[in-house]
Amino acid sequence: MEQPTKPAYWNIDRIMKLIIGLAVAAGMIFLLGYLRDVLLPFFVGCFIAYMLQPLVELNRRFIHEKGRLWSSILALVEVTLVVGGVVYIFLPHVLKELDILSGIIHEVTTGKRSLPPEYMTVIDWINRYVNPSEVKAMLSELHIGTLISKGTSLLNQSIEVIVQVLGWALTLIYVLFVLIDYPEISRGFKLIIPHKYRDNALGVVRDVQTSMDHYFRGQGYVALCAAVFYCVGFSIIGLPLAIPMGVLVGILYMIPYFQYVTLIPVAIICGIYSLSGEVTFLSLFGKSILVYVISQSICDYILTPHIMGKEMGLNPAVILLSLSVWGSLLGIIGMIIALPVTSLIMSYYERYISNPSPASGPVSDSASGPDSASGSGPDAGD
Repeated sequence: MEQPTKPAYWNIDRIMKLIIGLAVAAGMIFLLGYLRDVLLPFFVGCFIAYMLQPLVELNRRFIHEKGRLWSSILALVEVTLVVGGVVYIFLPHVLKELDILSGIIHEVTTGKRSLPPEYMTVIDWINRYVNPSEVKAMLSELHIGTLISKGTSLLNQSIEVIVQVLGWALTLIYVLFVLIDYPEISRGFKLIIPHKYRDNALGVVRDVQTSMDHYFRGQGYVALCAAVFYCVGFSIIGLPLAIPMGVLVGILYMIPYFQYVTLIPVAIICGIYSLSGEVTFLSLFGKSILVYVISQSICDYILTPHIMGKEMGLNPAVILLSLSVWGSLLGIIGMIIALPVTSLIMSYYERYISNPSPASGPVSDSASGPDSASGSGPDAGD
């Protein structure tokens, strides 16, 4: 007796669904690109709210609040006070160091300090693209008194700037609203997915969320520690602009191995400062390299194993590629959603296309057993 032939997995119906799905995805990418300026404050607000979620939960336990309103407001106030305090403490010192570097460049360009011709080429490049005087002028605008004194002229001269400021003020409102309703938003996410595919789709989403939780929050803690180490190390060796450079290294630490890009501005700063004759370039730059080696060793071999637990799923090369691709498609919005979307695509491809199985393949109408129901509780989207 002949066995009935098993129907092909890729039939006309599945191929048409795949084509329609790709068309919908392409349309969504186009729509996001078209509305990027409008959606940017919302995506930034969601990302900040996601990062502040542990702080809100800590505040809830501290003040014993059943809701989330006052805990969310308190989290925003705490972050604002910390950032404002750091700027208030270190900004005068940064401006003073910029004055020193600008004075060195001025003496060289005016002929008060003689240099070999090859040095003059470097000085001309620095003076054109990274002039410390221009950076200082930009930072000086952060003084509250300066902003108030220029308020009237700013209002008259640049309505566009006011609109941009209001747009970013809207980001703060998004952050607050998302923080207040964060559990409801997470639980309501599963309602977007059709019921037929909800169990398996939420399984993929949970895997991605676990990976992103480990990456963003774990790497964020490591980056914060790295910023402190680099700030202290650069300050000890006497590198000008030690605090801004340390903070910049910490920010770039969120992308694996991307912190080494800061070696270029560090070398430029060492080169400018060496023109004063107080230090030599090789001496100061060598000490800076030592700070990188020590700080990187502490972060990679002590902090990362304890904070991150284990290696994350995305290869650093894939991370850089995803940031480049999504950033070119959607700008800043693309860079914000690059890692979650890439991780989701890779998980979906591995589970449903590369290695489909009865437990992880597309859900049929009869797929309602205990295994499929085990991952679809009310908190599945949390």
